[in-house]
Amino acid sequence: MDQPTYVEGFHDPEAVKKMTYHPFGNTGLKVSKMSLGGGPLGGIYGDTIETESIQTVHLAVKSGINYIDTAPYYGNGRSEEVIGKALKDVPRRAYYIATKVGRYEFAIERMFDFSAERVERSVERSLKLLGLDYVDVIQVHDLEFAESLDIVLKETLPALKKVVEQGKARFIGITGYNVSVLKEVVERSSVKIDLVLSYARNTMIDDTLKEYLPFFQSRGIGVINAAAVGMGMLCQERDLVAWHPAPQEMKTACEAARDYCEAAGVDLGRLAVQHSLALEGLATHLLGCINLDILKRNLQSVLVPLTPLEEQVARDVVDRFFQPLPKKHWEGVEPAKFWKKFRELQGETHKEEN
Repeated sequence: MDQPTYVEGFHDPEAVKKMTYHPFGNTGLKVSKMSLGGGPLGGIYGDTIETESIQTVHLAVKSGINYIDTAPYYGNGRSEEVIGKALKDVPRRAYYIATKVGRYEFAIERMFDFSAERVERSVERSLKLLGLDYVDVIQVHDLEFAESLDIVLKETLPALKKVVEQGKARFIGITGYNVSVLKEVVERSSVKIDLVLSYARNTMIDDTLKEYLPFFQSRGIGVINAAAVGMGMLCQERDLVAWHPAPQEMKTACEAARDYCEAAGVDLGRLAVQHSLALEGLATHLLGCINLDILKRNLQSVLVPLTPLEEQVARDVVDRFFQPLPKKHWEGVEPAKFWKKFRELQGETHKEEN
C-alpha cells in the first residue's frame, strides 16, 4: 500500500483504503485527513475510562489515522500518559505524534510558562510519559496567552529549535485561537516554523482561517484544523462544558440549531465536520475523541458525504442561526480573563507577604 505509515499485519487495510492523506506542509510527511485529538483522553471534557481510551487510540491508528495530537495541559499529563500506554502496542512507524509546551496546569498561577528552561523540562517529561525517544512535532501551546510575544520569539521557539537539534523532535509548530497572532509569530520568528494549529476558526459559525490560509501556504507551512465542532458547541449532545469561552448569544444560537437538526432527524455534529472539511488546502482535521463511540462517529462524519437532506439542513442552519450573529468569535476573551485573575492572585500573595 502506497502509504509510508502503513504496517502490514497491524493496520486494517480496508479502513486505510478509505482514508485520504495530504502533504504536511513542506515536512515531507503525509498525514491522514482526520487526525486524533488527545484533549478528551486527558479528561478535560469529562470522565474517561483508561482501557477504553487505549482502545480508542488503537482503533484510530488501525483505521488509518496517522497523526495524534496531545499536550501536557490535557489533564496535567494524563493524556500523554494514556496515549503512551496505548502506543506501547503500536509500531512506531505507524503514526506521527505531536505534543506541546507552554501551557501546563489548570491552576492560574501555574498554567503558563513560556521560558526556555521550562521547555527543556517539559519535553523531557512528555517523552517519558509517552514512552518515546522523540516526537514528530513539538508546538508552542496557545501562544496568545504569553505576557509578550517577545518571550515566545526569544525564548520558547529558540528552545524548541534546540530540542529539534537534539533529536527529541522533528518539526516545530505553533497553536492558538487568534489566527492573526499565529501569522504575526510566523512573520517575526527567526526560527523556522513548519506547522500551525488553528482551532474553532473553520466552522459553521466562523470561517476566519480561510482568510489566512494563503499566507501559511505561501510559507510552506502545514495547517492543522482543529475543533470543527467549536469545542463541543456544534455537537448534537447538550452537555457543553461550563468553561466554554463563547459568548452566550453564540451558545443560544447553537441550541436553536441543535433543536432544528433534531427535528429534521439530522446530526448537527456531522454537518459541522463536513462543513469544516470543505475548505481545501488544510493538511489534517483534528477531532477529539473521548471514547470508541465518538471515534466511530467522527470517522463516519469524515468519510461519508452528506445526503441531500443533510446538505439542505446544513445550509438552513448557517443561514438561520449563525449568519445573523453579530459576533462570531471570542478573540481576546480568555487571555483577558486569565491575566485579570493572575494579577489578582499576585496582589493577594503580595498582601500576605506584607
